[in-house]
Parts: sequence; C-alpha cells; structure tokens
Amino acid sequence: MAWLWGRGKRHQVGQIEAAGDGRRFLWLGERRHVADAPYVLPSDDQEINRLDFQHYMLRYALRRNFAAPLNRPASILDIGSGTGRWAMEMAQLFPNTNVIGTDLVEPKADNLSNGIGKRPDNYTFVQGNILEGLPFADGTFDFVHMRLLLFAIAKETWPAVARELVRVTRPGGLVESVETGPQRDGGPAMDTLVQWITEASARRGVDPLLGPHVAGFLENAGLKNVVKREVLLPVGTYGGRLGNMAAADVFGVMTGVKQLVVAQGIAEAPAYDAALAQVRIDLDRMRCTLPFYIAHGQKPK
Repeated sequence: MAWLWGRGKRHQVGQIEAAGDGRRFLWLGERRHVADAPYVLPSDDQEINRLDFQHYMLRYALRRNFAAPLNRPASILDIGSGTGRWAMEMAQLFPNTNVIGTDLVEPKADNLSNGIGKRPDNYTFVQGNILEGLPFADGTFDFVHMRLLLFAIAKETWPAVARELVRVTRPGGLVESVETGPQRDGGPAMDTLVQWITEASARRGVDPLLGPHVAGFLENAGLKNVVKREVLLPVGTYGGRLGNMAAADVFGVMTGVKQLVVAQGIAEAPAYDAALAQVRIDLDRMRCTLPFYIAHGQKPK
C-alpha cells in the first residue's frame, strides 16, 4: 500500500478526500485531482503555479490580454478565472469597469493580489460553475471571457456552455474564447504522449481536439461577426524565450496528467517517464509548435 504526504497530511494513493465545501478530490501519485468533474489536470498548488505561468506566457506571446475590440466596457466577466490573474489585470487596465471572476473555488488569500499590491477595488470574485449555469441575469456583461477550459468541459456540454456565455452577455456585447490543442511536430515520443493523454481525457468525456471548433459553437449559440485566429507558439530552445516558456508549460501539463494515464492503465509509469525523457531530447532538434485558438464575436442587438 503506497502513501504520500500532501498539505501536512498522509494520503493513500487512490484515496478520496472530502473538502469542507462538499467537493471531493482523488489522490493519484503525488497529485490531487477533482474526483467528480471532467477536469483532467490536477487541482493543487503546483497546478496553480503552472496556470499563473501560462497566463504570463500567453500575455507575452499575444502582447495583450484580449483580442476582442473592446471600447470602455462597463462590466467584464471572466469564467473559470482560476488564480484571478487575468481578471485582476483587466481591472487595472479598465479602472472604471466592474470586473468579476467566477470559478468553482475562490483563490487562496495569498493569490488575491495582482503581484504589485492589493487586488483592485473594481475586481470581485463570485463562486459559480459554468456547467450548472452561471449565477447572473441575462444580458449582464459587456464582455464575457473564457480561456483554457478545454480539459474541464465534457465534449457534449460545449454547445450548452456556449449558449450560457451568450445568455449573460448584453445585446451588442462581446464574447471571447481562447483554447489550445495538442502539440505538433514534436516527434514520435511526443505523439505517443498526446495519444495517451487524449485517451485518458476521453474516458472523462473530454476531447482535447475541440479547440478549433469552439468558434463554431459560439456561432451556433447566436454570436455574429465571429473572428477566428490560430496562433502557433514555438516549443523548445529554437523559439528563444517564448519557446522555453511554452516548453515549460507543455511539460507541466504532461507531468500533471501522468498519474491519471497510469491509473487508467493506458500506460505504465516507466514507459510514460521514458517517453517524457525522449521528448526533452527531441525538442532540441524539432520545431514543435503549440496551437492556441482565439475566437470572439458579438451578441446581436
């Protein structure tokens, strides 16, 4: 029987842990996963750090935090706000705008500052779950933003999620989605890991290949003038600073999903580790890329 230590407690591998707010977590290896949700990646401090790093990487790559043509929005909603970095930066950028972040769990107190000082006065967190319907009235927000929830939303749920985004947007308001997809041109070992992770995700009802199709979900939900854009980030030293950042993010994801893949019997831990080690070698000679899919559109007036 294997045991591990986490948050000052000893946990049996495979143990279900109940949180005080009713949520349940499953311990796999040294990582904690959500037990009763599609979310594939871990839910722990290590993943929180990766999400913050990923935010800084995308801001550096895209040179800004949004693509939609914003013009003095009075209200902004960030769905799946995570650590709150994006929402707090938007609150700083638009000091007269009411910015709300919503997620299953409020960030820890030590994550509620913007990295410079206290969190902005015009930023608020409201607990909510997009999968169960958002706690806001129809037409509440000028700009609704959702980013990188592909691993948290079951495939068949996406049309309903898109309709919910549109529902809480005011007529004439804007909706923006940013999603990602599997790495490309990373070599055979990378392809093997992508295949394993895709299979593990599918067993939770999640399809990591849906990124390019989110724009279509938004159009079908009623948005007009939908703009679609694909951005390819270099992964590896050939891409310089950005390539190294993307590589760190990719390895963070692949390391985080390992125990789920192993627990499902898709691959054994030594084989997973060997593939991961080979990817690190291959990246020095490959021109691997990581795609991001940006889509934004307007709710008809």
